[in-house]
Amino acid sequence: MGDSSFILHPSSFKNSISRRGFLKCAGVALAGPYIVPSSAFGANDKIAVGTVGVGPQGRAVMEMFMASPDARVVAVCDVNALRREEARARVDDHYGAKGCAAYNDFRELIARPDIDVVHCATPDHWHVPVALAAARAGKDMYVEKPLGLALDHDKALRDAIRIHGNVFQFGTQHRSEANFRFACELVRNGRIGKLHTMRVALDASKRTPNFPAMPVPEWLDYDRWLGPAPYAPFTENRIINRYWWHISDYSLGFVAGQNIHFGDIAQWGNGAEDTGPLEVEGWGVFPEQGLTDCAVAYNTRHTFANGVTMHFTDDVENTTGIRFEGDKGWVFVSLGVIDAEPKSLLHTIFEPGEPRLYRSINHVQNLLDCVRTRRETICPIEQAVRSDTICHLSDIAMRLKRRLRWDPERERFIDDAEANRMLTRTMRSPWNV
Repeated sequence: MGDSSFILHPSSFKNSISRRGFLKCAGVALAGPYIVPSSAFGANDKIAVGTVGVGPQGRAVMEMFMASPDARVVAVCDVNALRREEARARVDDHYGAKGCAAYNDFRELIARPDIDVVHCATPDHWHVPVALAAARAGKDMYVEKPLGLALDHDKALRDAIRIHGNVFQFGTQHRSEANFRFACELVRNGRIGKLHTMRVALDASKRTPNFPAMPVPEWLDYDRWLGPAPYAPFTENRIINRYWWHISDYSLGFVAGQNIHFGDIAQWGNGAEDTGPLEVEGWGVFPEQGLTDCAVAYNTRHTFANGVTMHFTDDVENTTGIRFEGDKGWVFVSLGVIDAEPKSLLHTIFEPGEPRLYRSINHVQNLLDCVRTRRETICPIEQAVRSDTICHLSDIAMRLKRRLRWDPERERFIDDAEANRMLTRTMRSPWNV
């Protein structure tokens, strides 16, 4: 991962028309739903999956792929050799046979012509580079949230997926949970009256002290872990204790890493999943000392063309979640929780003809089904970028400490060169998008 060859292109693969190529041709040539014949998927009709990043989230979603009768995990990748070998052993044990390959370099996994789907569960700063390589190699993918460290990186991935026709699933799995879908349907069908306010609350990032530099353990490829991020001395707290979540070289902090979930649901409930706000303003508190430097307190407000305002905040005195407020009532939804006023809303039965949202009960299975049919997933790349944009706008507004005007069509700030410069970010050579 230390050379300029990390960007892969379809021309890198000399095999004749593959099952993946067949899928794309079928998806383009035929109008309407198309079921891919089982012969397109080789032995046992399994969709071959490779997982890049097998930390806690990567392992959890990898288990979901293994639980599906439609998939087989054939390869894992991680720069942590201990995790990598544990994951390989777990896959082999699950299938009762050896055969899962393990890689230190994600490019080797992506280069395999037999892999259909790449699951990316790396630290945030690697999401777009890995996903871009997968897109350009013709792979379908499941990419954990959030997307890139800069909105221009997100847009580069979107452009690649538009060109190559990959099926993309974003890791905002609340869309595949019944409570969240039902809450959004209540809002979009006017059951709370005219929506005027959305309140999105989740934890902020954490302060930490500085830690002394340490020798890099032999089981970790630290330079490969840093990748496109600036060089920094190794400390186990940066990686092993996952303080990278709160360091701006690798993440936007919890304003993105956590609030992307409920921000995505807010977009869905507001009917704004294909657009964005017109204005954003707010404040944030950023540590000036210590290892971490992302916002440890924040409150931003986004204003949409339909007059709805969305508050992004770490004010979790009551509970984390999202509250939709209308002129006739409200609905609150969170993990395993839904409440409303009036309470009768919770027993709503929608009438025939009322608009309903895309239904999925399993985020991983939804991707696998769409790999076969070439339909869009429940959270495709276009909507993933729009939801990720909310996090970027919040972070930029907090740092600039002023009201910003946003053009959701051009995806640029209006008459604000300083803010627009913050929509991109350079990568450590030789990495780029």
